[in-house]
Amino acid sequence: MERADAARNRARILEAAAQLFAEKPPQDVTMDDIARKAGVGRGTLYRRYPDRASIAVALLDEHERELQERLLRGEPPLGPGAPPAERLAAFYAAMVRLLEDHAHLVLGSEVGRSRFETGAYGFWRAHVRALLVAVGTPGPDALVDVLLAPLAPEVYSYQRSVLGLTPTQITEALTRLTAILEPW
Repeated sequence: MERADAARNRARILEAAAQLFAEKPPQDVTMDDIARKAGVGRGTLYRRYPDRASIAVALLDEHERELQERLLRGEPPLGPGAPPAERLAAFYAAMVRLLEDHAHLVLGSEVGRSRFETGAYGFWRAHVRALLVAVGTPGPDALVDVLLAPLAPEVYSYQRSVLGLTPTQITEALTRLTAILEPW
């Protein structure tokens, strides 16, 4: 069980980091910035969070868990009961919303190879793989990461900031990928 002072420090650290990550790109936020804003010592910060990515992961965790719950037990088409292509389209739409609302956190935690090491990515991967298997897709393991690649935070950020695409345009483009789930 977490001590009361440790819980307060954790909450202060996460609140400070959320504010700083919202103000400037996560890569421009230092651990010293977070400790100073939270009013905690560097040792307190580093004992719980060894780096910025671990803080971003903690902040994202709540949002990702809620989406995971909706995938497992929510109403169709996001939840069980809809055809696989509809579920994938709903998943893409939900992920675009998550990225739109929290891209600054995702960019701080799920970039490059570290993306594949997060529990959330493993969950998304298992979900999309299950949809591929449900329609009898041969070699689902070769396709699952291809279908998740457009959701990489760097891709989403590039599409939004450089190409000027709207979330609706991105969702519509991703929805076209769901044709892969037509029965083989």
